[in-house]
Amino acid sequence: MDVDAYTAAHGAEWRELDDLARRRHLDGAGADRLIDLYQSGAAQLSSLKSSAGATVVGERLSLSLSRARLRFTGQGRSVASQVPAFFAYQLPAAMYRIRWLTLVMAAVTAVVATLYGVWAASDPAVLATFGSAEFRKQFATQDFVKYYSESPPSSFTGQVWTNNAFLAAQSVAFGITGVYPAYLLLTNAQNIGIDAGILDSVGRLKYFFLYIAPHGQLELYSIFMAFAAGLMIFWSWIAPGGRSRVQALADTGRALITLAVGLTITLLMSGLIEGFVTRQPWPWAIKIGIGTVALAAVVVYQWVLGGRAWRAGQTGDLDEFEAGARQLVSG
Repeated sequence: MDVDAYTAAHGAEWRELDDLARRRHLDGAGADRLIDLYQSGAAQLSSLKSSAGATVVGERLSLSLSRARLRFTGQGRSVASQVPAFFAYQLPAAMYRIRWLTLVMAAVTAVVATLYGVWAASDPAVLATFGSAEFRKQFATQDFVKYYSESPPSSFTGQVWTNNAFLAAQSVAFGITGVYPAYLLLTNAQNIGIDAGILDSVGRLKYFFLYIAPHGQLELYSIFMAFAAGLMIFWSWIAPGGRSRVQALADTGRALITLAVGLTITLLMSGLIEGFVTRQPWPWAIKIGIGTVALAAVVVYQWVLGGRAWRAGQTGDLDEFEAGARQLVSG
């Protein structure tokens, strides 16, 4: 191929293509012309590359075609532009979807923990399975309290934060199994009840609630949301409604996996309270009050801001373009 001759024959079209691609506004005729030039230009670029290989003319034409293609498809949104919408709409809507199931998780935990606590405190044989009387006394009178102050605040915060965030992420990610979040729920409730039972057996139950209350309000609520999200993903696979199981699982999974980000933030808040507030020699009313304010902020975010986002049509899922094409379904 004679590149110079080919350029002379089609150069005017390529310049017009580049000019139209650079324009800020196009009328109907201009848009139609741009599409025609794009189609012919793509074919001409293919001929250039197959016959002459990489050339300066071909690179310029490729750049013009890229500009034209952006006029059809639009530019991708930057991460910075998506962050406000994520926190204002997607995340609160996803949290709002699981509001009632979160309360169910809290109720189940309270019942199971209470049963285990009463059982452990009232049955010496059960207590004996957790160590000798001396070991349990040391745990109740020393170790339980020292746990919150034996490490530097920053490292302790990082430790509990990463542990809880990993637990929450697992609950959401493996929610499709149905068994895993339920197992974590029951194990967590069992551990809470047994710890309370051991402290109650030596008359120190009040210290269990005092040391748990500052950070535990938000920490446990965050874990309950993780359990709820995991089980909702599982249920979308079991009862997909008018959608296929794959589509229902994809929609719900995309929407609720965003909770892993939100829960990482709420668990960081509870970790900061656990690492920096619980150990302080302040009145318990102040320390517990700080935890209550943190929980209230998250609940308002979930129920009020999330409710507004939900009523505005948000579900927590990606928008239609980012999520990809969907098939029409019945119902």
